[in-house]
Parts: sequence; structure tokens; C-alpha cells
Amino acid sequence: MFPKINPKQMQKMMQQMGMRQEEIEADEVIIKRSGSQLVFKNPQVSKISMGGQDTYQVVGDFEEKILLSKNDIQTVMEQTGVSEKEAKKSLEDADGDLAEAIVSLKKE
Repeated sequence: MFPKINPKQMQKMMQQMGMRQEEIEADEVIIKRSGSQLVFKNPQVSKISMGGQDTYQVVGDFEEKILLSKNDIQTVMEQTGVSEKEAKKSLEDADGDLAEAIVSLKKE
């Protein structure tokens, strides 16, 4: 964004524009979405305040975890006759797609 500007200069420029940045220590950040969640381990989190509004910036590697419902797991178990562990694994491999999980287990 601003090439070759040292952090102190950047901080001063932000203060002149009425912006304040604060680093927040965090071990993990979880963003919950419909059907999945993004999990950031050891993220860099910044809070930027400007004009009475706070904005949070999260930087780091993340893993997307699919949220599986008990009903979906039960349905896969009933349709295929597999254990709960196998049903969960199949749903995870199918990114939560119920039909794909059932079809893949029936092929085996």
C-alpha cells in the first residue's frame, strides 16, 4: 500500500488522519459462517479506530472447518450402515455434502 515507509512514519500519518491502530494479542480467532468456520491459529490482530468506528484486521493462516449436524451424521449412518466415526469422516471428505457422502460409502 505504502512502499518503503517505516512503521513510525505510518503511525504518525495515521494519527494525522485521526486514525488509531492497536495490536491485539490473540491465540486463535474463529469466524463462524453458515455451515463452516474459519479458524486462525496465532493470528496478528489489529484494531483500527477512525471516526468513531472500529475495524478489526486479522492476518494469518487459517483452516476452514465444516460444521456437521448430528442429523446429517445420523442420516449417513442409517443409509449406509456405517459407524458414527465413518459417517463423520465421509461427510468431512465430502465437505458436508450429504448425498456425496452416502454415495461414496455405498461404492465401497
